[in-house]
Amino acid sequence: MPTHVTIIGAGLGGLTLARVLHVHGIPAAVYEAEPSPTARAQGGMLDIHDHNGQPALRAAGLTDEFRALVLEGRQALRILDRDATVLLDEPDDAEGGRPEVQRGALRRILLDSLPAGTVRWGHKARSVRALGEGRHEVAFTNGATATTRLLVGADGAWSRVRPLLSAATPEYVGTSFVETYLLDSDTRHPASAKAVGGGSLLALAPGRGIQAHRETGGTLHTYVALSKPREWFTRIDFTDPAAATARIAEEFAGWAPELTALITDGESAPVLRPLHTLPGEHRWDRVPGVTLLGDAAHLMIPSGEGANLAMYDGAELGLALAAHPDDVEAALTAYERDLFPRSAAEAAEAVRLHERMYGDDAPHGLVRMFTDTDTNTGDERTA
Repeated sequence: MPTHVTIIGAGLGGLTLARVLHVHGIPAAVYEAEPSPTARAQGGMLDIHDHNGQPALRAAGLTDEFRALVLEGRQALRILDRDATVLLDEPDDAEGGRPEVQRGALRRILLDSLPAGTVRWGHKARSVRALGEGRHEVAFTNGATATTRLLVGADGAWSRVRPLLSAATPEYVGTSFVETYLLDSDTRHPASAKAVGGGSLLALAPGRGIQAHRETGGTLHTYVALSKPREWFTRIDFTDPAAATARIAEEFAGWAPELTALITDGESAPVLRPLHTLPGEHRWDRVPGVTLLGDAAHLMIPSGEGANLAMYDGAELGLALAAHPDDVEAALTAYERDLFPRSAAEAAEAVRLHERMYGDDAPHGLVRMFTDTDTNTGDERTA
């Protein structure tokens, strides 16, 4: 009989694993810290790539459901200089390999595809300990515990499961995002809406950038990037939204007003998102009965690959377990053998992309990436 799988974390990676296991008749339980599936917003747009995210959804048997979520036109991309000069304008020709969906909607189809009770809400992992012979016990902050012979850490950057395998901890990369939203932009913020266009906008300069994406209902979701030490941000009082917004906007003095309005006209309090990574070559020795996926395994600089890789990890692990129903260690060995080089390659590419976006040659290095046929593979995206 297949081993019951205990998954910590109900993000896209953990849910994809649970779904692929369900397709193959392997029981699983997913423990999630959030009290319900609607406890918090689930982020913005995701481009789901044809070489990892989409194959993962095929393995989960959810291609049709995924296609029903695709927002037409959102693959369009613009790169602008600080004065709003358009340096690159790629329309959505409906033939790209990265259709866009809302993260929350994608999570919902994964949740809806699982048997009732698969996800145990309100279970935040407090500690994990080895019991020997591949068994582990997870203790939750609500007082509950779970004992398992197969534990998967899908619990993100600050994973409670990772210390069973690795002493690595995330480190700040020297850049933070500040998240803002403009609502009903075509009516209320027409100049900014026109600058963003139908898909995503990247307005970049060395050490900083304004990145926006058109979501549903005319919402413009913006990430303002600044390469500053953590201490610089700690001196900003984010409990005072007006003061924090004004301080961030100062870093873009002289930029085109339709771009800076994406900061100053934000209709939600600015949220600080410091960027952290694990070592690019992060790996661990095989430990019986436990493994990792997604950010828990390979936290990297945002490059458009994070969610795709998490789902692909989940699908690959599920398929490995289905291929070795009576030998969990063989399944985990096969999964990790492919996971490590795949993760290292994507982490290295994320670093190169980060340099093109915010390095000394920004934004022109990024424009060349998209226009140089010798280097542009079509897979490197930033949203």
